[in-house]
This record gives sequence, C-alpha cells and structure tokens, in this order.
Amino acid sequence: MNQIVYKNFRKEEMEFHFQPRVAVPEYQRLSEERAKASAAAQKKLKGWLNIPYGNSPRQVVDIFPADKPTAPVQVYIHGGYWRSGNREDNCHMAEAFVNAGVTVVLLEYDLCPKVTVTDIVRQARAGIAWVYRNIARYGADPSRFFISGLSVGGHLVAMALAYDWENKEGLPHDMIKGAVAITGVYDLDPVFHISVNEEIRLTREVVQENSPMLHPPLPHTPLIIAVGGNEPHGWREMSADFYALCKSRGVDCQYLEIPGAHHYSMSALLGDPQSPLSRVMLTQMEL
Repeated sequence: MNQIVYKNFRKEEMEFHFQPRVAVPEYQRLSEERAKASAAAQKKLKGWLNIPYGNSPRQVVDIFPADKPTAPVQVYIHGGYWRSGNREDNCHMAEAFVNAGVTVVLLEYDLCPKVTVTDIVRQARAGIAWVYRNIARYGADPSRFFISGLSVGGHLVAMALAYDWENKEGLPHDMIKGAVAITGVYDLDPVFHISVNEEIRLTREVVQENSPMLHPPLPHTPLIIAVGGNEPHGWREMSADFYALCKSRGVDCQYLEIPGAHHYSMSALLGDPQSPLSRVMLTQMEL
C-alpha cells in the first residue's frame, strides 16, 4: 500500500488529493445548494436556451444577455470530472455577471463514458468557436470575448488556449481576450490512478493527448489560474505547476489562491459579485 504512483503520492493518498468529493464530504449538500441557486437565477433571467452548436442533445449553449447591446461575452464551462454535471445546475453565476453588464453563455458537452475526454475537448472547442461566430446575433460583442471554467471546465479552458484557432478554424489567434481557469485539472496522469477513472476510462493515449501540462496555452491570451487555499496539497500543487509552466512559455498569467476556499466553495464564489474570484474576472473584462 506504500506504492508511489504519482509524484510523491502513495496509492492510498490519491483519492483525497485528486478526488474533490472525497476531500469535501459535504459536496452533496453544496451541489444541491448550487442547483437551487441556479434554478432561482434562471427564473430571473431572460435568455435563449438549448441552442445547438453540435449534433448531440448535450452539445448546446444557454445564452443570458446583458441589458445593454455590444456587451462583453463570458463563456462558462461547468465541471463534473467529465462524467457528471450540467449547465442548468451551474448557471448560478449568470445573474451576478449579467447584472454587471456581461452576456453569459453556459456551454454543455457530452459525458464519459459515452464519449472520451478527447471528444469532450473537441466539443468544447467547437462550442467556443460557435459562440464567437454567432454571438453578435444575440446582441453581444465578439471582440470582447472571454472564457472561464471550473474543475474540468478549467481543463477545457486550458485546452482551448492551446488550440491553434487561426490555422485550424480560420479565426483570429487572439479571439479569446482573457480566460480564467478555476481549480482546474491540468495533469491527467493522477486521474488515471483514482476511482473516477472507472467512468472516465482514460487510457495512456488520452492522457498524453489531453493534459494541459503537456499542451500548454499559446501565448495569445491573458490567463488567471485560481485555486482554493483549503484544497488538498496535491490539487493546489497542480495549479501552481501549471502556472509556472505557463509563465515559462510566455503566457501573461496570474495565480490566485483564495484563502479558506475549497473546490465546491470556489463555485459558490462565482455567484457573489463582490467575491475575490468574481472581482478578478470582472476586472479582466475591464468592468
């Protein structure tokens, strides 16, 4: 049982450090509170729901427009370790950002094991491209285009920043004006060693193809890497390592560790416009 499987972590330590549901035992209650807050926000907001960007039922976006035209755009990608979660239970943050003058887009994707993480990365990139190409039709300004995501949403943000938008999609290389990766998964190797991989079904090939530590962002977009100060050491270290890598590659990058926050409370902070996490996101958008 003392086998080292990742860095200096033994097999029996991996679940605590890299499975947030283990590190935060009250996760179910906190998830239910987030879902209630999301339902309340959805009742207050006008918007366009279930707009397809791809072929499957989950390849859709919800758009919550700001009151003023030509608003900046914030595309938010939820977490769930690639095998759970949905946009309806993660739109709690939309009300605060819409009230601040932001058009918010919630991006949905298919889940493992029905699809692979490689498929999900491809879908997230396709959804981001669709929003950039079409958001002007919904009254927002694509020249003020930002993305963010929490947990594996942070992973998908990182993989979007590693993509060659210009050569692969014919889009401006700097179309994403700023990004925030929140308590993200930047190294897929530890996931290979924990129980969630029974559903995610990572292979060594998928790990190599989709680890931001192996495919860092291109230096076109300012990036904020945020993590909770009360998250396990292994999880915080992954964010710090990714920040160091991004800095070494010339990315305009900021590291934000929020004292007292853990994986699930980081999500709750997005619903508070005065929280340090919301403030840094709005400041990035010059709001």
